[in-house]
Amino acid sequence: MFRIVEARFLGPEIKLFRIEAPAIARRQKPGQFVIVRVYEAGERIPLTIADADARAGTITIIVQGVGKTTRLLNRKEAGDFVLDVVGPLGKPSEIARYGTAVVIGGGVGTAIAHPTARALKEAGNYVVVILGARSRQYVILEDEMRRISDELYVTTDDGSQGQRGLVTDALRQMLESGRRVDYVLAIGPIPMMAAVAELTRPYGIKTVVSVNPIMVDGTGMCGGCRVQVGQENKFACVDGPEFDAHLVNFRLLATRNSMYREFEQRALAEFERAARTEPPAAGHECRMLALARALESEGSRP
Repeated sequence: MFRIVEARFLGPEIKLFRIEAPAIARRQKPGQFVIVRVYEAGERIPLTIADADARAGTITIIVQGVGKTTRLLNRKEAGDFVLDVVGPLGKPSEIARYGTAVVIGGGVGTAIAHPTARALKEAGNYVVVILGARSRQYVILEDEMRRISDELYVTTDDGSQGQRGLVTDALRQMLESGRRVDYVLAIGPIPMMAAVAELTRPYGIKTVVSVNPIMVDGTGMCGGCRVQVGQENKFACVDGPEFDAHLVNFRLLATRNSMYREFEQRALAEFERAARTEPPAAGHECRMLALARALESEGSRP
């Protein structure tokens, strides 16, 4: 069991958790992730380490509640526990002194980009950060990113904060102005990462993306996280999660990520129904267990 020492919402259904995990905090490097299991019969979900404090023995993860498991996790508060946190997993980010490094975070992808942006700055790069979100309430870690960057730009779909438009609009302006860019890291929704890759391709700029495919064990055994990179199949859990953006088959990645959408939507509907009919209980953790049992009971019915 791993104790949550801090839990707070950063935006709608976007929650930050600081969890006691001393061994992971000591060993983790930027770009690596953990596999989290909320309760015994629950699914395992990969979450990138957004920050770590080796002295305090804690890691920080940021969760967007989009399905049953992440919504269940987002009900946790400080003092509660999660059953498993396994890691650090995956290969660390490749940190070098590139020159001018542009780090792009789309939505909750900003949480994944944060530790790598900091490491790039510490390595002596001139770091430009571009943050993108649907609207201002979904912009996260702006202050944290500003502290570790030389320039920071915000784009929102509706123009409620920063520049109206997409992260690719800000990147395109930078490239078309003739500014030298030596390295680009893009993390966010698949269409965003694909668009960034196509934008930088003609310029020959080294471009890296961090992918988040379907994953079960995080050790390469299940093969669920296959990603086509050039002519090869790679496992995101052991070969990634970062890959050369110009070689990733984003169309196939999107298709694979949507394979279980119907089941995910059904599970979420069951979760929401169970949450509405959940009986009162003595304590928060008891309510969590009661909800988990209700979900498992639903799933076992013919």
